[in-house]
Amino acid sequence: MKLSHCHNFQDFRRLAKQRLPYPIFHYIDGAADDEITYRRNSSAYDSVDLVPNILAGVEDVDLSVTVFGKKLALPLYCAPTALQRLFHPDGERAVARAAQKFGTMFGVSSLGTVSVEEIGAMIDTPKMFQFYFHKDRGLNDSLMERARAANFDVLALTVDTITGGNRERDLRTGFTSPPRLTPASLLSFALRPGWAWNYFTHPKFDLPHLSTHVSEGSSLATSIGSYFAKMLDQSMSWKDAEALRAKWNGQFALKGVMSVADARRAVDIGCTGIMVSNHGGRQLDGSRAPFDQLAEIVDAVGDKLDVICEGGIQRGTHVLKALSLGAKACSGGRLYLYALAAAGQPGVERALGQLRAEIERGMKLMGVKSVGELRRENLRFR
Repeated sequence: MKLSHCHNFQDFRRLAKQRLPYPIFHYIDGAADDEITYRRNSSAYDSVDLVPNILAGVEDVDLSVTVFGKKLALPLYCAPTALQRLFHPDGERAVARAAQKFGTMFGVSSLGTVSVEEIGAMIDTPKMFQFYFHKDRGLNDSLMERARAANFDVLALTVDTITGGNRERDLRTGFTSPPRLTPASLLSFALRPGWAWNYFTHPKFDLPHLSTHVSEGSSLATSIGSYFAKMLDQSMSWKDAEALRAKWNGQFALKGVMSVADARRAVDIGCTGIMVSNHGGRQLDGSRAPFDQLAEIVDAVGDKLDVICEGGIQRGTHVLKALSLGAKACSGGRLYLYALAAAGQPGVERALGQLRAEIERGMKLMGVKSVGELRRENLRFR
């Protein structure tokens, strides 16, 4: 299969599966427990139908939105994800350049494999830093100050990862960061010599935001679940989030809000945005899909902060449905990670280009000339 044969999300997934050793593919592809929530995140969009209008004069349509005080050319941005250089040697560099080409925001994770300093110097489009709250307060201070010095626009505190989810695929494959060969995985790595060549001939794998403070994940192999359980502070509270917001003193979001009560509390502590998200189904299996929870959260706080719908997006019509419910924008990780694994920057650009085309085409077929014209009147629930 070639990149030119990739026409949708599932095509990129198939190509990524061909090119990655199976422990690494299943790290991207997997989720918690029975993966019910993971599947529901996408299937939730099927429960709503779009109702188009006609004769609206849609020769020119405007896809731009303003979120966190920044104008984006797309109502969709690349959410922060960890360990990207395991998927392609360019990692975050490839995604950052692609995001800039499409005029949208790129998020960098605390567990990123390219530093905020390098990404900050590389692109001038909006940037988000995903903050994991560690037990090590010195590490927390370092993360914030480095993101600030690199001129990142938004700090997003992840609040749905108080401990690692039960990702059984990772347990079966023996996935760790950095990768560790096991008798079970040896054949898979041997059958992907291209990946092995890239991994061993490029600069040593590292987690540059963490390796100055901890060895886990960079020089000491660990599972992501073990890292979260051991290194993150499970006593994190609303008081800590509010203190972090005050210390950052800029655009600040909570990533992983799923209840109206928590959305209102986010307003109270001064957040400027929230990501309605369940971490791609990788944490609490059996939880609600972000799209299913979106309307009541928008109704409660949508006039007070930016509500982002994050999770399960595979099509431009998914974005249109979320925007019609009142989301300011959408974001996702797998929607570009498979493409990154498949072909690096050209893959991410192809994926973003296809999503942009789908959103634009969908808007024209819906009879709307701008994102702001999308309304709940355009939807019917089954």
